[in-house]
Amino acid sequence: MEKYTQLRKLGLFDARVPRYTSYPTAPHFAGGVGSDQVSHWIQAIPSGSEISLYIHVPFCRRLCWFCACRTQGTSNAGPVRAYVDSLMQELATLKSRLADDVRISHLHWGGGTPTLLEPDMIADLAAAIFDVAPLGPNAQFSVEIDPNEIDGARLDALAAAGLNRASLGVQDFDPMIQEVIGRPQSYEITKKAVDGLRARGIKSLNVDLLYGLPHQTKARMADSVQKVLSLDPDRIALFGYAHVPWMARRQTLIPTEALPSPEGRLELFNTARDLFVADGFAEIGIDHFARPEDGLKTAHDAGTMRRNFQGYTEDSSPVLIGLGASSISRYPQGYAQNEPATSKYQLRVRNGELPIAKGHAFTANDKLRGRVIEHLLCDFRVDFNATAAELGANPAATRALAEGLDQVLPGTFDLADGVLTIRDASRPLARIIARYFDAYEMNAEGHSQAV
Repeated sequence: MEKYTQLRKLGLFDARVPRYTSYPTAPHFAGGVGSDQVSHWIQAIPSGSEISLYIHVPFCRRLCWFCACRTQGTSNAGPVRAYVDSLMQELATLKSRLADDVRISHLHWGGGTPTLLEPDMIADLAAAIFDVAPLGPNAQFSVEIDPNEIDGARLDALAAAGLNRASLGVQDFDPMIQEVIGRPQSYEITKKAVDGLRARGIKSLNVDLLYGLPHQTKARMADSVQKVLSLDPDRIALFGYAHVPWMARRQTLIPTEALPSPEGRLELFNTARDLFVADGFAEIGIDHFARPEDGLKTAHDAGTMRRNFQGYTEDSSPVLIGLGASSISRYPQGYAQNEPATSKYQLRVRNGELPIAKGHAFTANDKLRGRVIEHLLCDFRVDFNATAAELGANPAATRALAEGLDQVLPGTFDLADGVLTIRDASRPLARIIARYFDAYEMNAEGHSQAV
């Protein structure tokens, strides 16, 4: 019990502790970054570069109550079709600023529900993307697929466009839990989607699961995991449900009294983790699992795994361009986020603008702290001297970033010769330890970190 009390005190179970898919995190973006500045960032991308693209489709047939993503409901294809037209206009604007011989290393369609797109929309959008830049050798093209919103014609269109990795949201297979979170999705319909993908030669499969949902128990979690394993995915994302009804109003429909305790959340995670590991998956970072032959495991072992808005990735491109309402781009110079409201996004795109609402231009300190945080979450260790050399920073000042950490989080890490290593038993605290290096957040004692 003392262990859990300490974890609570440190904020481990606080949904407001960042997942650090960016640094600084999106709440710290401001209005100082605009279309003109981002145009210069795009024009500075060298010829011959590889970039990543993220396409956001913020529409769902139904709004799942657990979800805190930027989405909106639609009952017909009209708004989706108009939105795809806007995406293609934004792609044309991007093309006008981008070098001709750039290629795509990673392409991801997310949402919302990208598979709401009709087959002709899928084909048209893919053609518009590849008119901007073709897929490079060994490129990855992934799409988030809702098994409730996929059919043979859509699968055919995605396969024809070059899809080679599918990401399926499962969350939990228990029917009662699905009803409580507003996400009915049977095992049978999920397996049908998987079979359809594999019949079209799409072998690479990622599955998303959630722990910490209302009414989840160890037995229910184990049953869901076993069903997931029967689908034979090569990668798993096991995310903790973040109950943030002050940010996502639909979460007020989630019965708070049925949520597991902090102790229960940790037990649910451990139940799933133990089953994945027993089935041959390797633990990757704080919340992913991968088969030994999966590219993420290869990157993890080589020390080249990175972290971006989709979580962990083997993509090493320094540029990730997000298209669509609320999408976030990462350039070597900083972050840029599109207009979150679909109507305002579409208006600015029609006017020929890059629809940038806000962002953040990196300082040298941002780059240094962000790389330290990324190392901690990817590798559970950071070599301060090597990181300083990589970024041209002062080694002594870089090592000094860890001063005081032993007083805030004693016994959670080892520090020798400028290398900080999180102890195995303390890996659940990786986000808390990372937060200590965050100049924009509060450290574990509640004091602002100096910049």
